[in-house]
Amino acid sequence: MVSAVFHSPLEAIAPPASSHASPVGKAMSPPKTEAPAAPAAVSARPSAASRDLRGFWMAVLPPVLGLACLVLVWHLIASTSNSGIPKPAETWAQALQVFSDPFYSNGPNDQGVGWNVLASLKRVAIGFGLAAAVGIPAGFAIGRFEFLSRMFNPLISLLRPVSPLAWLPIGLLVFKGADPAAIWTIFICSIWPMIINTAVGVQRVPQDYMNVARVLNLSEWKIFTKILFPAVLPYLLTGVRLAVGTAWLVIVAAEMLTGGVGIGFWVWDEWNNLNVSSIIIAIFVIGIVGLLLEFALIKLATLFTFEEVKA
Repeated sequence: MVSAVFHSPLEAIAPPASSHASPVGKAMSPPKTEAPAAPAAVSARPSAASRDLRGFWMAVLPPVLGLACLVLVWHLIASTSNSGIPKPAETWAQALQVFSDPFYSNGPNDQGVGWNVLASLKRVAIGFGLAAAVGIPAGFAIGRFEFLSRMFNPLISLLRPVSPLAWLPIGLLVFKGADPAAIWTIFICSIWPMIINTAVGVQRVPQDYMNVARVLNLSEWKIFTKILFPAVLPYLLTGVRLAVGTAWLVIVAAEMLTGGVGIGFWVWDEWNNLNVSSIIIAIFVIGIVGLLLEFALIKLATLFTFEEVKA
């Protein structure tokens, strides 16, 4: 006996249950949607915060570790040698005493560290200002005119390598006083970086600019204000930064020799009193003041420099 199974034509046409749903089923059931992207955004926020935290630690941690290494080496040298160098804790206690009254005055040769720093900064400001008033125009003139460049370049090459302290006796001989002699020393050592950098900046102005100025028949003042000064400004500010750093270095040595009120004289006076802790404090004060001067000039340079130069 043969048995047959008959199926309905509709069943033969209909797709199996495991295949795609029918249009009716699609219409009746809600469409499937993907998971919202909010968790991805939420997970991205901690990564941004972690990057900010990492940037903070990279900016803070290396300098702190460097300072800690310095203090550790200082402590080891002071502990293991008989050189008489005070330990960091002793120097810190002395610093608290020194800065508890930095502006006391017990006579011309016994004043606080604040008055000494201000006296040194005053000498640096006067000498540096005179050097800028002479050196920057001289640099423009030397860089602008080839005749002046050929005339003064040998003199600059001869006088620039001379040690700043070698000029101090000349200042004492001419000005008959310690204070103007120190200002003269700052002037003569600060003028060279400004002359050289300004002249190099003028000489590196593209020749096309000068050709356009010649075609337009611009006056020398127009050439200076419209072409030379904007192009030379980055070089000029670099020379100013180098000059003020050199001036701050020289004033300490000059005041050691000339005496009076000043951070250099304070260092030498503390050495005569065998107060090594105060000498170390003075070293840190000199470094911090120099760092602040450098930072102030960098900010000044960014204010007066074009965007492409800042980058």
